[in-house]
Amino acid sequence: MLKFEVSKECKNTKARTGIITTSHGDIQTPIFMPVGTLGSVKSVSVEELKECEAQIILGNTYHLYLRPGCDVISHIKGLHKFMNWDRPILTDSGGFQFFSLAKLAKFSDEGVSFQSHIDGSSHKFTPEKAVEIQAILGSDIMMSLDWCIGHPATKSESLEALNKTTKWAKRGLDFWRSKCLEATSSSSLSSLSSPSLLPKSAYGLPNSLFGIVQGGMYKELRAISAEQLIELDFPGYAVGGLSVGEPTELMYEIAQHTVPLLPSDKPRYVMGVGTPENLIEMVAMGVDMFDCVMPSRNARNGQLFTEQGTINISNAGFKLDSDPIDKNCGCYTCKSYSRAYLRHLYKSRELLAYRLNTIHNLHFYLNLMKQIRKSIEDGDFIEFKKNFYSKLQK
Repeated sequence: MLKFEVSKECKNTKARTGIITTSHGDIQTPIFMPVGTLGSVKSVSVEELKECEAQIILGNTYHLYLRPGCDVISHIKGLHKFMNWDRPILTDSGGFQFFSLAKLAKFSDEGVSFQSHIDGSSHKFTPEKAVEIQAILGSDIMMSLDWCIGHPATKSESLEALNKTTKWAKRGLDFWRSKCLEATSSSSLSSLSSPSLLPKSAYGLPNSLFGIVQGGMYKELRAISAEQLIELDFPGYAVGGLSVGEPTELMYEIAQHTVPLLPSDKPRYVMGVGTPENLIEMVAMGVDMFDCVMPSRNARNGQLFTEQGTINISNAGFKLDSDPIDKNCGCYTCKSYSRAYLRHLYKSRELLAYRLNTIHNLHFYLNLMKQIRKSIEDGDFIEFKKNFYSKLQK
């Protein structure tokens, strides 16, 4: 099971640095996790991820379950070996996919029945099965199955999702812990201290399970959800159901309310967020972990992140531009190629465009988090935040 230690706290905000220790290495927080939906971060290799200083990546339980399937992953002895990644992996539970593929999914008290978007075949995820699949994947950090809803949603709809999420969280947690208790029938979970007796993946390595706070855009429901999950004593906690169509200011308001409700001695993870500005604002709220498809997806759409804001590499103004994407960026793309060349590749739909753009965007995000960590450690996070916004083009 993971270990989390807070290293430094900002005096004027709730920003903090820390270290999460997992079976596949340490993670310095706050951290951004690139999304590797199908066992790869689209268009880049694991070697390029490491060059970007990715410490942990995210895999998608729903997609990996459907293809290549648990039989393949199990045969290769886990996702780490399958994709040649020797650092930590977090996997989601599939809850967000059932939200985004709502027409193919049907929710019940038992779980989620759904049709594969690939071939239409019928499947069912229960809270227990979601944990079992993630154990087969060999995740270092697993997520409980939750019921994610979009915005807008009524209070009754949000309450229903909250109640189901809590029940599923308890069932998944009991299943995860039972794997430990089966191996140590004479011991109680509370007395376990040896790593060899902690819950493990299918390959014998200790892993952890996080609970996910739901409750829509209703503060009182968020408080109830957090309280119920804290009583279950998860190793870490996530805030789900944000960045689902709500205005940015409302997202900040709900996050500002919810994050402080979570235990300060455990990792806090806001799921699916977001822009560089989102990361900075939520770090100030005390968030430790983030993931989002934005750096890789936007790269494939020609949008690149710079200190001055985003640029669209397809713009005609870059046709003769010999400068790199960002003069202050040290990534492989910026050290090697001009905006003019990158524009040419993108306009020509050359595959190299997607790789080079993605390398830059991932480097930008991960370097931003590195700079944030340093500013917190040095005691000047507030100044860093001010400088960040001052550089953005109006």
